[in-house]
Amino acid sequence: MGNRRKAREIALNALFQGEMTATSAVENFPLLCENFEINKKAIPYGRELVYGITDKRDALDAKIEESAVNWRVSRMSVLDRNIIRLAAYEMMFKEDVPPRVAIDEAIELAKRYCAEDSPGFINGILDAILKNIGKEK
Repeated sequence: MGNRRKAREIALNALFQGEMTATSAVENFPLLCENFEINKKAIPYGRELVYGITDKRDALDAKIEESAVNWRVSRMSVLDRNIIRLAAYEMMFKEDVPPRVAIDEAIELAKRYCAEDSPGFINGILDAILKNIGKEK
């Protein structure tokens, strides 16, 4: 498993823990890195994701709401919405991550951590986000 995939998993864990415990993902990230065996090479990108998603959360959620027909972010499962936020962040704010790679990585995370129907749900929303941001560029 590549360092970026591991970084995405660490970031997802911090984001999930933040929502489940009403703490900040930024606070959770160093604790996760200290208490679990985390590949040291994955930590910088994981930190960048957590800080970036936390900083841009309102913009990400607005784009998700715009793209998710008949779904509010608050009604999505915690894991689904954080995987979508993670991929949307990479698609919208990371020049070095091709959008299709962000989508594929999100689907892999969903297959590993979410419900059976989550990969398709996440893929549909991320495809819509890609179309929406494509119109803006």
